[in-house]
Amino acid sequence: MATLTPAAAAERTGVSIDTLRYYEREGLIGPIPRSVGGHRQYSDDDVFWIGLVTCLREAGLGIADLRGFVAVLRSEHSPQDRVAFLRDRHAALEQRASALRRAMEVLEEKIDYYS
Repeated sequence: MATLTPAAAAERTGVSIDTLRYYEREGLIGPIPRSVGGHRQYSDDDVFWIGLVTCLREAGLGIADLRGFVAVLRSEHSPQDRVAFLRDRHAALEQRASALRRAMEVLEEKIDYYS
């Protein structure tokens, strides 16, 4: 199995090295194994998790939500618990998306009005 340096993992995932360290400190990824010299070595699985966490962060989930998500996935929770957690977050994102669509409609109306 090939490993990536922090710089290569950061480049592949589009996040900074500081963000990688932050995600690990918060327990959202890892723990990341280290080389004999103490350097982090990221696997393809780690890159997948980083991508998932980044996607959920971009979708508006906070660190507490992400910690909860990781805890549900890594523990002995039932599949129903996992689905319920994801459905709750999905519903919250739908509400946010709806609010954003309404705001965009108002802005479009104002743009048309002032044009």
